[in-house]
Amino acid sequence: MSQRSVTATGVERTFGENELIVSKTDLQGRVTYANDVFLRLAGYTEAEILGQPHSLIRHPDMPRAVFKLLWDTIASGKEIFAYVVNMSRNGDHYWVYAHVTPTFGPKGDIIGYHSNRRVPDRDALEKIKPIYELLLREERKHGAKQDQVRASTALLVEYLKKNEKTYDEFVWSLAA
Repeated sequence: MSQRSVTATGVERTFGENELIVSKTDLQGRVTYANDVFLRLAGYTEAEILGQPHSLIRHPDMPRAVFKLLWDTIASGKEIFAYVVNMSRNGDHYWVYAHVTPTFGPKGDIIGYHSNRRVPDRDALEKIKPIYELLLREERKHGAKQDQVRASTALLVEYLKKNEKTYDEFVWSLAA
C-alpha cells in the first residue's frame, strides 16, 4: 500500500481545538503508532497504516523543501515545528501545526520519531500558503525530485535570509 494514486478533492477536513494527532515512526519513517484522531483524519485503519511510510499522507501541495528541512532537523537530534498539509485516503486534505521530535533510546541514540499535531492558526495558514505556493512553483520547474528539493530549499533559505529569521523564528512569527 506504500504508493497510491489519489486525486486531491479540494475538501478540507478539520479536527477539534482540543484534539491532538499523534504518530510515531521508526528511523525509516514507517508508522509504528497512530492515535484515533490520526486514523480518523487520514481515513485508514490502524492495521492499514502501521508499517507504512508516513509519506502515505503527503499532500502534493506540500513543498519538498519543508520535508527535507524537517527530516534533516530531526535526524540531527533536534525538534522542529512546521505547518503541514496532509492528504486523507480519499483525497481530502487537512492542515496541522506539527511538532516533530526524535525519540532517544537508553544510550542516547535516535530510535524513532514522534509527532504531535494541533489545529493550526488560520491567520498563520494564510501567511504560509503563498510561501508554499512559491516553493512549489520552483519545484515544478525541475524534473527530478532531487533537483526539485535542491531548488526549493535554496529558495527557502534565500527567503529566510532576506527576512533575517531562522526557520523556527519564521514559523513562530506566523501566529503573531
